[in-house]
Amino acid sequence: MSDFSNRAGASSKDANAYVEAVLGLLGDRDPVEVLGSTPSALAARVESAPHGMVSTPEAPGKWSMTEVIQHLADSETVWAYRLRKVLAEDQPILSGYDQDLWARRFRYADVPIVEALTLFTTCRSANLRLLNQLSEEDFQRVGVHEERGQETVQHMVALYAGHDLVHLRQIDRILQLHGG
Repeated sequence: MSDFSNRAGASSKDANAYVEAVLGLLGDRDPVEVLGSTPSALAARVESAPHGMVSTPEAPGKWSMTEVIQHLADSETVWAYRLRKVLAEDQPILSGYDQDLWARRFRYADVPIVEALTLFTTCRSANLRLLNQLSEEDFQRVGVHEERGQETVQHMVALYAGHDLVHLRQIDRILQLHGG
């Protein structure tokens, strides 16, 4: 299993390894800047993909570009809810979800890639607008993730920016493997 795998119900050790790997990938980059640049980076990759390649998985049992972008759209929707919950409530519980189950049950492979990209971009825009209105105090508000424990809004921002980078790298591998 890769350090960038985030299995549902992971042990706290696995969850911590995932967080460390994702934050390590982010490094000292500005997370809000990364979050803001991801929609156009995804759009450029979709535009450059050879016809029909967006539905070709990276490898057997792995996701295609379409599935990755639909995952990002659903992940952004989950984050929108979590972010608002943490900003409105005192230390709310943040439930995890099984991303692989969602991919199967919601048929990510069948979603038109433009629809997935539009949903992601729209939701990301709303989340960025909210982030730009927050005070320093707001960034220190805490939610309690079921698998990872306490997380500040600031930590969540960095984690989602690193998550973007994980999946941009995944899409780059898909493009490289399949001639994009």
